[in-house]
Amino acid sequence: MVPASPLLYVLFTVFIIAMLMIDLGVLQRKDKDVKIKEALGWSAFWVGLAMLFNFGLFLWHGKEASLQFLTGYLIELSLSVDNLFVFVLIFMYFKVPSAYQHKVLFWGIIGAQVMRGLLIGLGVALIAKFHWIIYLFGIFLVVTGVKMGFQKEEMEVHPERNLLVRLVKRFIPVTAGYHGSRFFLKLEGRRYATLLFIVVIVVETTDLLFALDSIPAIFAITTDPFIVYTSNIFALLGLRSLYFALAGLMSLFHYLKIGLSIVLTFVGVKMLLVEVFPIPIGITLAVVAGVILLSIAASIRWPTKLLP
Repeated sequence: MVPASPLLYVLFTVFIIAMLMIDLGVLQRKDKDVKIKEALGWSAFWVGLAMLFNFGLFLWHGKEASLQFLTGYLIELSLSVDNLFVFVLIFMYFKVPSAYQHKVLFWGIIGAQVMRGLLIGLGVALIAKFHWIIYLFGIFLVVTGVKMGFQKEEMEVHPERNLLVRLVKRFIPVTAGYHGSRFFLKLEGRRYATLLFIVVIVVETTDLLFALDSIPAIFAITTDPFIVYTSNIFALLGLRSLYFALAGLMSLFHYLKIGLSIVLTFVGVKMLLVEVFPIPIGITLAVVAGVILLSIAASIRWPTKLLP
């Protein structure tokens, strides 16, 4: 276990929020389209920052902790790339102007940090008190992986079924369109939520569903709360810039879902065998990285999906 005090968690979170504020407040002062070149630059920055953190973790706590972080980060980042397609669907459904999408994703990431922090804390507490829960996580991941592998249709967006959206609309009126990048405004003395605020809610609740898959996956790698938390957060940091870098290229990664289904099934089995045949973290990293790279290579080699 990495010896992390509550103060270290606070300092890490403050640093991450400060970096996001610099991103939004300095580089995105004006609502504008995010260019691919800029998005690629920020993607490289966030990945580089994660690798720098991992190197520091290696110096501070050794090879095992470093490999655990790297494996967890790779799994979380790969799942995030697959989930980007859903964000594309959400923005298309609501016809969100491209100049405002960066703000939606920014606040989506802030909310995701809070939600995942709470879920990780709950997961760590449950595993510590009821060790058998790790086997439930393993079964869940195997079922999720198999289901993902046989899933033929992409996830659809149904905001009218979103309980939180309906709750907001019950207590506060919502405008029919966008009013710049504002979330709230007053019209004729009455306070309204804008459509952009509804989009943020849909993105937040969608990410909560994603977290229910991704967090159990990293518990198969390690139950160290600091590594689980930091690898999740670093993967989230790169999500916004990756969206703008890859949004138009999602169709190129059509085999990634199959690769992720294999990864989730593998880590689920790893969880189930933890007491009988513990798989070393080095082998886990090699399998995860190899499967993901092969799925991307297959997508590039065969641009038209061969499977039904």
